[in-house]
Amino acid sequence: MLQAGSYQTLTVSRISDHGLYLADIDGEEVLLPNRYVSFGDKVGDTKDVFVYHDSENRLIATTEHPFAVVGEAAYLKVVDKNIHGAFLDWGITAKDLFVPNSNQGLHMEAGRKYIVFLYRDNVSGRVVASTKLNGFISNEHISVRPRQKVGILVARRLDAGYRVIVENRHWGVIYDNQLFCRINIGDKLSGYVSRITDDGRIDISLQQQGFDEVKSAASRLLSIIAGNGGRLKLNDRSTPEEIATLTGMSKKVFKRATGYLMSQGQIKQEDGVLIKA
Repeated sequence: MLQAGSYQTLTVSRISDHGLYLADIDGEEVLLPNRYVSFGDKVGDTKDVFVYHDSENRLIATTEHPFAVVGEAAYLKVVDKNIHGAFLDWGITAKDLFVPNSNQGLHMEAGRKYIVFLYRDNVSGRVVASTKLNGFISNEHISVRPRQKVGILVARRLDAGYRVIVENRHWGVIYDNQLFCRINIGDKLSGYVSRITDDGRIDISLQQQGFDEVKSAASRLLSIIAGNGGRLKLNDRSTPEEIATLTGMSKKVFKRATGYLMSQGQIKQEDGVLIKA
């Protein structure tokens, strides 16, 4: 069944003056306009496309990639407003994403960016967005586990860190004392679940834990040294601030990574400088 808001692999069923008609396994068709068609396309070919509603409420296909799809949160910019709501830059040339006034938990202003969640309206089938995130993000039934690698979206600044959206499903927190690089609202990052508390709080770290963390940090440190001409002016006596600035690591992780690389014979230390062996 063709639905707006997701990527689909469809088959070219026929060619018209307006573009290619693509069909799903049930034979339902959608138009891929000529601007996305190449001369080599022919009936029977498969195309990976994104499907959405155009301004006349017709399903249409594109080979462009929007900034987010149904079921995802994103940090998007308001490009226009009217009495019914706001319109966001969705990353599709011919289509902005609509946020009805009823979906705005705060007054949205043109030119500003907001964290929103995309969903498919049950009545119209159209893709819309909402700033009322608690209707979609919840920790009532947690589906991640400690030490799991997860995708996160930085959503809001807190007194002691940042609130993040975990895997587009849950709320998590990264505390300032776990941050060794600058992050900003709207950043999409990979993180690790460091702890899940009894009351359902998910603590997130940007670094792995245990030996996996050491190996990952060692690999990153080696790349940093190589990218700096094979030398890095850091050592065990460097301050935590210096280490964080140059490597994005805590001093503890840096020392472990340094020790691991030296034990493997991949780096050496001379006159307070790390040198690629």
